[in-house]
Parts: sequence; structure tokens; C-alpha cells
Amino acid sequence: MRDLLVAGGGPVGLATALYAARAGLDVGVVEPREGVIDKACGEGLMPGAVAALTDLGVPLDGHPITGIRYVDGEHVAEARFRHGAGRGVRRTTLHRALGDAVLAAGVKTDPRAVREVVDRGDHLLVDGEPTRYLVAADGLHSPVRRMTGLDVPATTARRYGQRCHVDVAPWTSFVEVHWAASSEAYVTPVGPDRVGVAVLTSQRRSFADLITDFPVLVERLRGAAAPDVRGAGPLRQQSRRRAAGRVLLVGDAAGYVDALTGEGIALGVAQARAAVRAVLAGDPVRYDRDSRRLSRRHELLTRGLLAATRYPGVRRRVVPAAAALPWVFGTAVDQLARPA
Repeated sequence: MRDLLVAGGGPVGLATALYAARAGLDVGVVEPREGVIDKACGEGLMPGAVAALTDLGVPLDGHPITGIRYVDGEHVAEARFRHGAGRGVRRTTLHRALGDAVLAAGVKTDPRAVREVVDRGDHLLVDGEPTRYLVAADGLHSPVRRMTGLDVPATTARRYGQRCHVDVAPWTSFVEVHWAASSEAYVTPVGPDRVGVAVLTSQRRSFADLITDFPVLVERLRGAAAPDVRGAGPLRQQSRRRAAGRVLLVGDAAGYVDALTGEGIALGVAQARAAVRAVLAGDPVRYDRDSRRLSRRHELLTRGLLAATRYPGVRRRVVPAAAALPWVFGTAVDQLARPA
């Protein structure tokens, strides 16, 4: 009988498989999409994610990221990372590197989706295959989360993300967050001649329309092509628990607040490590507790900022306040960038 099956072959699922293989577990991955997987994301890895993936032996080609900069018209606030550099890495590049590492570790990926999970007490049957544990890393709209009764319907305002790449040399090693009345645009350097641009908003508008809300950014990108727009959402997802029986949820499948603070991969990889520790200990309840502890800092900051910026008056003051109180902004960035 296999020790662990991972549902989902994205970055967090593959990181889970690597941690499991390193621990000597018999692990397999199931993922219905074949080849290198792309998706709409900001592509900025925080220092904690860089450290964890480097420790797993995953090479990270891309562009160094040294901090976060907020921009709103004439107001600018920036803070450097205090615990090493982050890295801007194309999602496809990251997925290919993780896939190669998993293959080198001898972990096999089965090109299929999970259709049924049956709890037999001392093991699970996943589509008829016996396994001691199942880790669901199958994304925002996790089918495993739904089929195991852990999904919670969203009741808050819905936000969506769109991302493209622009062939222009990065003008800074910071991730720039440009603020507008109802959306934010994130610019991440991902190579010597390319940046990723992601827009988050509650409005259902095209990327070409949304980007006009950021005149400073439009001028920066003038004349550069942006053909590969991808979308994702709604972003807010909730789970009743992070573990039920022998099923553990990691990454976006465990619940997601928003991409506003950009810590998704770092948190997901930390959850992957915690999930494997719980499997080794035979204590999935421990994972539910550890996962909530790992995400508490991120969720409190993200929820607080989201709640405050729903009010136009407050939203207009975010960047001026960050610029006027650089130590506060620096502390917030440090909390998000600090390794888990």
C-alpha cells in the first residue's frame, strides 16, 4: 500500500511529493493536466519560498527581487526584504524545475483526476487505489475539498486576477504594486527582458480595459506586447478544516484569502512540509493545527488590508500612509517575507 498520494501536480503538490520522497515515503502524484502547467499568478517568490525550494534542490532561474514598492500617483513607499532576496520566476519555469526534481526523486505522476475518495478507517481508497493518506493540492477550486465535504461557499465580495507578460527590461528589482480606485496592478521582474503584470479587482473587465486605470504603468509599458493574458478567480476560498480523517489540504486547496500580499507559494510550501511531518507522525489533526498557525500571520494582514481598502477614503490613503510611516510598512513587508 502506498504511504501517500498527492492530488494536484502544481508547485505545492510537487513540493509535497519532494518532502515525502526525502522522508522515505512511498508517494505518487495524480494530475489530469499533462506537461508544464501555467496559470494566472504574480510569479514573485518571497524569500521564504526561495529558501525552502533551494533546500529541496530546485533551481530557480529568473530575476532577483529585493523588496516591495507601493505606487499611487506621486506617492511611493518601499521596503527591502530583511531575510534574503526573493525571486521573480515564470510559473512555467518553476513548474518545469519542480517536475524535473520530482522525476529525479523517482516519484511518478499519473495523468488523471481524483474521482472518488473512500475512507476505510486505517487507509483510504482513492479511485479504488489503497493509500494511507491523501494530500489535496488541487488548487483554488479543489475537487477533493468539495468531495470530502470540507468546502465552504464564499459569502464575501469576489475578487479576480488577470496576468500577462510584457517584453520590457525590468526598471527595478522591487515588486511594484500600483494602486487605483478599485484594483491593484503588480509588476514582477521575471527575466532580464521581461516583466509579469497582474491585476487584481472585483470588477469583471478585460485586462486591456483594467490597465488603463494605471497611467504611470501604461506609460512604462507603452509599445510592448502583452498577448498571453490568463485569468483566475474568484480568489476567496474557504475550508471547514485543513484535515479530515486521512485527507489533508495544502496550498490554495486549504483555503485562500487574496493575492494582495503575494505569499501564496511560500505558505503552500510551508504547508507541504507540515503535511508530510503529520503523515510521518500519523497525526493529521496536528497538521490542521500547524497549518492554521503557519497561515495566521498572512491571513490577518491580508484580511485587514482587504477590509480597510473596501472604503474609497481609506484606499486613497494606503500608499500616502505607507510613505509617511516607512517603519510600519517595512515591518509589514518583513512579516510577509519572513520564512515560516
